[in-house]
Parts: sequence; structure tokens; C-alpha cells
Amino acid sequence: MTFPATLHRAAAAAAVCLLAACQAYSPGGLKPGTTRAQAEAGMGPPTASYPLAGGGQQVEYARGPFGKHTYMLAFDAAGRLTGSEQVLTEANFARIALGQSRDDVLRAIGHPSEVRRLGYQKRMLWSYRYDALFCIWYQVSFDTAWQVVDTGYGPDPLCDHDERPW
Repeated sequence: MTFPATLHRAAAAAAVCLLAACQAYSPGGLKPGTTRAQAEAGMGPPTASYPLAGGGQQVEYARGPFGKHTYMLAFDAAGRLTGSEQVLTEANFARIALGQSRDDVLRAIGHPSEVRRLGYQKRMLWSYRYDALFCIWYQVSFDTAWQVVDTGYGPDPLCDHDERPW
């Protein structure tokens, strides 16, 4: 075997590994009709599952705490994929309303990157990293009854201060 052939095989093996890693991170390669078992074989165990009307399931793949994506996969009652969406977007954040429950937020945008107790306010603060132009994250604050009392954006503490717009 010559050196160029060995190098070619190594590059091909690396490409296969990269493709497999992409499949494991996102559902991009999954086609409608894929079974839930097949999806889990490719993406790993989900972070949560929520019932859908008609007997289906919405399956969450939160890629945190340092990832900036959460994928929701919808499966019908037969366990077949009907669609998927990356839910950490400003459009989805805008749908989070005051008074919504913890479960409403989980179904909409999944589990947060970070959870903090704000003892003096008797609140819980959930923070979500996402693909933002600036180095910010989305935050949802809950009261003791697990109702949304505040939402907004704040600086992501993992970013360099030089990357922040202020």
C-alpha cells in the first residue's frame, strides 16, 4: 500500500466519522416514517418525551448545556417520524407568555442550559443558549407555582467580554 492510498483511506474514514457525528447531533438525516427506535439508535436517548394529541409523542433532544440547539421530533401513534424542528429560535421564544406553566415551556423549547435559584425573589431562572448574532442567551423566570413571570435576554457568561455588543 502506498502512502497516498493510506492517506486517502484515512480521509475517507474521517469523513464517515464526521457524518456519523452530525447524525448523532441533529435529526437532519432522518426521513419521515423513520421509527422512534431508529431515531434513538442514531441520536441516542432523548432528554424528554411529551404526549401529543392522537397518541403520538414529541421527543426532545436538548444539546446543552454548552450546545445551542434543541431538537423536537414528532412521532405519530404508530411511532413513525412526522417532522422535526430546532426550537431554540427567537420566534419560539416570542411565544413564551407570562402565566404559562413550566410544562408549557418544556414542550415549546425544551430543557434549559442552566437553572438557577433566585432566593431573594423566590424564583427559578432558566437560561437557554442558542445561535444568536451577539453573545446572549434567552431567560425565563418562574414563580413558586411554576408560572412564567418574566422573560428576556441576558449576556451569556461563557462568552468573551470582547464578543459582547456592550
